Amino acid sequence: MAKRIGVILSGCGVYDGSEIHEAVITLLAIDRAGAEAVCMAPDIPQMHVINHLIGEPAEGESRNVLVESARIARGNIKDLATVQVADIDALILPGGFGAAKNLCDFAVSGPDCAVNSEVARLIKEMYAAKKPIAAVCIAPAVLSKVLGSENVSHQLTIGSDEETAAALNKMGTEHIQCPVREFVVDQENKLVSSPAYMLAGSISEAAEGIEKTVQALIGMIE
Repeated sequence: MAKRIGVILSGCGVYDGSEIHEAVITLLAIDRAGAEAVCMAPDIPQMHVINHLIGEPAEGESRNVLVESARIARGNIKDLATVQVADIDALILPGGFGAAKNLCDFAVSGPDCAVNSEVARLIKEMYAAKKPIAAVCIAPAVLSKVLGSENVSHQLTIGSDEETAAALNKMGTEHIQCPVREFVVDQENKLVSSPAYMLAGSISEAAEGIEKTVQALIGMIE
């Protein structure tokens, strides 16, 4: 039976949802590895809607994270609240500002952020079950807050941005600097992370790190 990899999406679009390149590269890497992607997202409103043409908030608009994420998943997506740890063998969170705005409010509150309750639940359950978890770009901030609140000593990367790294350190992470085409493995906690568009200047740079991350994630499944 193919390994089932949960993919938590956070909307559709880099400025207010999942970074689409990162999400699609993740899904492609999972498929090429012979595994099955199980897409999911919380059924909640987005923090706000950004006009991606001009990079400014779209006044008066509102969108739903699950509905928008379904665009990337071609409609094959689950409400995260219905997903149990027994349903998947591993978990990965692509980046995009949605990870820091919708899955948690790190973009607004920094180290004092709160994580969506269903996102936190599944991460905690996966960790307790010793199933591997990966995060890309800014999404390690979500893992940092959840695991830090559980007093889990762990290692993650967001690349080399000093301010963001300091925020992760404050939440309990040992931040490891990492080049864009590489990834960081916390073998003890079964965590994998890669900077992607925190550093990437091209889609190929982001892709190399993400593909390696997915391979490492799947390799950790027992």
